[in-house]
Amino acid sequence: MSRGVENREQFRPENHENEHFLLTTVVGSYPKPKWLNRANDLAEDPDSKFTQEHLHEAHDDACRVITNEHERSGLDTVVDGEMRREEMVEYFAHRIPGYEFNGPVKVWGHNYFDKPSVVGEVEYDEPWLVDEFEFTRDVASKPVKVPITGPYTLASWSFNEHYDSEADLAYALADLVNEEIEQLVEAGATYIQIDEPALATTPDDHAIVGECLERIVSGVPDEVRIGLHVCYGDYSRIYPELNDYPIDEFDVELCNGGYEQIDVFTDPEFEPDLALGVVDVHDADVESVEEIKENIKQGLKVVPPEKLTISPDCGVKLLPREVAYQKMENMVTAAREVEAELDAGEIDLDAPVQSAD
Repeated sequence: MSRGVENREQFRPENHENEHFLLTTVVGSYPKPKWLNRANDLAEDPDSKFTQEHLHEAHDDACRVITNEHERSGLDTVVDGEMRREEMVEYFAHRIPGYEFNGPVKVWGHNYFDKPSVVGEVEYDEPWLVDEFEFTRDVASKPVKVPITGPYTLASWSFNEHYDSEADLAYALADLVNEEIEQLVEAGATYIQIDEPALATTPDDHAIVGECLERIVSGVPDEVRIGLHVCYGDYSRIYPELNDYPIDEFDVELCNGGYEQIDVFTDPEFEPDLALGVVDVHDADVESVEEIKENIKQGLKVVPPEKLTISPDCGVKLLPREVAYQKMENMVTAAREVEAELDAGEIDLDAPVQSAD
């Protein structure tokens, strides 16, 4: 059971030209300006005179730049590109009492991950993202979405040295995420995205994720839009079970796979809104507007236009910055053109959609 709440219209721009409205957004991460990477390096250099105060200013400046870049592309909802975050688990583990770090572990090739350990009860000490949200809200002219790494991923991608099971750890973390969302809502947040990439790698745990989501949304007002982002994986292993999740929107990566799995979501009826990835974040070739329009139409096989959100497949941080921007801009243009064609009756919603190449 999705939350079944009609809360997407609050993100429709006042000057929106089309009757139909396809909400456009991004998943979260965005390429960092090269000077910010240099600032991060200087801040870690003990011989540098670059202080944490200087780094804080650099982060603020980068957030201003990227938020503006998102707005210039025409997106309906924006984020700051996660300029203050380096890694989706570490960032939160550093802010949660009960976690500690004991050094990096090798994950693949020559890549290392500073995998944290849970050595005691996890606790909610102080807000994780409220200052970040308030800063972005104040510099943005459009609604701001807040991505949060979900409790199942925080648990799965950590060493559990305290709780009886990984599920118990995930549930404890879910209660903390609920507290954080309460703080964000009090600060004015209306669009929260829970990132659970670990679900795609261990889909048999979909019931654990469902229980986590129940805890996360407890007491959250109906007008707050709750999305769940899951990338990669065999979605047939979590569908139709995800219809039972208390979410408003399910964000899925399908463009990279040529929409081979789109039919998974057509039977039984898909209940939440669908946030469909329509540009490939693993390919530096920029999709044309016409290509993206065909990708958008794949989503119309699953949900009607009023339940379709348009986004990239995943975070775009690994792309060249100019490529990431052009993909976003083309994505927004394609969405607006599809809206106009829907208004004009030029798209037959009952006609079969051609499979993507």
